[in-house]
Amino acid sequence: MPNQQNKYQLLKSLEQDSNLTQRQLSKELGISLGKVNYCLQSLIQVGLVKVHNFKNSKHKIQYSYLLTPKGIEEKTKLTISFLKVRTKEYEDLKKEVEKLTNAETRKE
Repeated sequence: MPNQQNKYQLLKSLEQDSNLTQRQLSKELGISLGKVNYCLQSLIQVGLVKVHNFKNSKHKIQYSYLLTPKGIEEKTKLTISFLKVRTKEYEDLKKEVEKLTNAETRKE
């Protein structure tokens, strides 16, 4: 199963453009093509993504990766989780800056 960050990135990218190829996803996300394939297969297997194939304008078979309702729900949960982590990191940094500022003020 892909890690949370890869899962979130894939779901977010596919929600924005379901016709991205695995090669395009690899380039966009900065992860290997093999890892994209592995992660997509995992997301398909657990029902977060549905795959459709169709012929593109060059008469080649192309895939479209669509988020399922379960996939949309999972992406929402991951987004909320991500925002909670970032908010906590921000608050911790803010406290650290306040401590350092107070320590500097006392030295003067």
